[in-house]
Amino acid sequence: GWASVHPLLKVIPVDWEHSIPFGLLHAPQPSGIVKQFLDEHKSWVIDGTYSALEYERRLKEADTIVLMDFRRLSCFFRAWKRYVQNRGRTRDSMGEGCVERMNREFIWWLLHRKKSQKERYRKVLEQYGYKTAVIRSQKELDKWMKEFVGNC
Repeated sequence: GWASVHPLLKVIPVDWEHSIPFGLLHAPQPSGIVKQFLDEHKSWVIDGTYSALEYERRLKEADTIVLMDFRRLSCFFRAWKRYVQNRGRTRDSMGEGCVERMNREFIWWLLHRKKSQKERYRKVLEQYGYKTAVIRSQKELDKWMKEFVGNC
């Protein structure tokens, strides 16, 4: 998680109201704790594109937006490795009681979500391209993170 990246990064817990398929969590209403956090802090990093968590505000106020655009097979193999390592357990980054699993629906989502993701990324680049980094591989991510942490 982000907590191990830099000592100044804070991780805020979010109370999720319900889950959607594949073990992904999503809040139907903006989380008060996220809004409060953004109001109280000048600098922040938020991992994820959760649209109910002050998405438009985060895009507008962000100094830098990072879009992870890894290849589908790379995403699949990373998820498979994570599944093998954590099968039947709940990782720190998952909601309470949500166990690591790999099923047909999740595999389909991993391999076919790119179409909707590409459209969302296109819109972000259209509006905020001047402050957006698109990362397409682990090598690019490692390089960007090294520069990011070095500038904190």
